[in-house]
Amino acid sequence: MIHIQMAGIRNKEDALMCVNEGVDIIGLLVGQMHTSDDFLTKEKAKEIKDYLPKDIKTTLITHLEDGDKIIEIAKYIDVDYIQLHSHLDESEVEKIHNALPNKKLLRLIHIDSDGNLLNDISKMKYVDFYFTDSINLKTNQFGGTGLSHNLDTDKRLVETLDKPVFIAGGLNPDNVYDAVKYCNPYGVDVNTGCRGKDGLRDKEKTKAFVHNARKN
Repeated sequence: MIHIQMAGIRNKEDALMCVNEGVDIIGLLVGQMHTSDDFLTKEKAKEIKDYLPKDIKTTLITHLEDGDKIIEIAKYIDVDYIQLHSHLDESEVEKIHNALPNKKLLRLIHIDSDGNLLNDISKMKYVDFYFTDSINLKTNQFGGTGLSHNLDTDKRLVETLDKPVFIAGGLNPDNVYDAVKYCNPYGVDVNTGCRGKDGLRDKEKTKAFVHNARKN
């Protein structure tokens, strides 16, 4: 069964609704350095995490580049995964890996609209999962852009990388079925594709996304 992460959750009610609709990983954004409306305090993120059923995985999604600060936040919230959205030095990643060996590291591969990789995968030594996503340099958005990219790149990465791959970038209920069928990833991530007009999660979009992602 494909794994589904809902990123950018802002409150516990949205988080629980997503879980009830079949989402199995809740992404909590803490530590902002780039444009986003979804960042939380570590206290709010912990409140959401503690509200969820114990079997639901949580991810700290962060732009921070200071390993010590990331370690402190991850310990405080007690997340399962840490998703590194910035191009931090590998020595900082090593520090996180050594301090938190039981927490899985998701390493982001930024992809532009033409399908070009914007960071060097060969320099990533500490990886449990890879995570592809679109980037919007015009608005300084690293994730949560709502932009799609060429899925040929994702498919190639799924087929050639030595660790499982989550794909993201412009996914929504209407295109996730085709994306999963074409790329066959370990998991998918969605943020803007399941938002309502108020910026929070839309229940019907969430239900449709989960259904379509898993009907392959």
